[in-house]
Amino acid sequence: MSNILEVKQVVKQYGDYTALNEVSLTIPQGSIYGLLGPNGAGKTSLIRIINQITMPDSGAVFLDGEPLNPSHVQAIGYMPEERGLYKTMRVGEQCLYLAQLKGLSKAEAKRELDYWFDRLEIQGWWNKKIQELSKGMAQKIQFVVTVLHKPKLLILDEPFSGFDPVNANLIKDEIIELNKKGTSVIFSTHRMESVEEMCDHIALIHKSNKLIEGKLTDVKKQYRTNDYEVGILTNNVEGLMYDLSQKFTLSPTDFKSLHDELKLQINLGTATPNELLNTLIQRGQVTHFVEKIPSVNDIFIKTVSEK
Repeated sequence: MSNILEVKQVVKQYGDYTALNEVSLTIPQGSIYGLLGPNGAGKTSLIRIINQITMPDSGAVFLDGEPLNPSHVQAIGYMPEERGLYKTMRVGEQCLYLAQLKGLSKAEAKRELDYWFDRLEIQGWWNKKIQELSKGMAQKIQFVVTVLHKPKLLILDEPFSGFDPVNANLIKDEIIELNKKGTSVIFSTHRMESVEEMCDHIALIHKSNKLIEGKLTDVKKQYRTNDYEVGILTNNVEGLMYDLSQKFTLSPTDFKSLHDELKLQINLGTATPNELLNTLIQRGQVTHFVEKIPSVNDIFIKTVSEK
């Protein structure tokens, strides 16, 4: 798979403060790439460098195999967390203006805007001023002007901020649809449930350093703990617990009914999931058997808290 963006050993300093410390990232073509990290980690500094708002002190950035240069502005769509619309301008006038800054002719811009206004059901907003719109309504306009020039790379910083659940889901679906059509996406957010749902690759930056990068499925495998959650119907709790304690590590369990919930950890050096399941079957009726794969939120908290 080719890469839409490569960041190689980028350093950015502000006086004595290091915002990025030799950070390298690889964003595959066609991916939805979650850029994660706590506040102050360096994510915004990196995004500003990719958008050529600021320059790195050292290192390099490549877009589609070419060193990043001013012509690449038209290949990138950027929706910042702090939105940048002119509040006193009318919606249609502003959208046409911003579209032409991205290289579209007025006719092309009008055609794309008609498409997006119809798709998002905002046809009646053309002559409204931004200051007359709610935050969520203004967010829709910001999204439209970010994507209407059909960028190769879409960078979204907290894209769901300000949206109610219905409109957040609407924009999520549009992002996924754009990705299916070939747009690569860098997605920066603190909403871990959105990362779980949308991203296929992630990176975690903390205190100016990259700590994690890779396919989401591979990262989860790396952090798996071999914890299992099971449910069992049994008439012999004591016998079950004795059998399990011989090979498995048990979490504290409070038996309140015949349908018992157990949490166990398997030591893969001495036992296997099949052995666990066989032990359970011998002692009762298994109602569920699930490996507890760590969530992105679990991985985020564990990794950040250890540094």
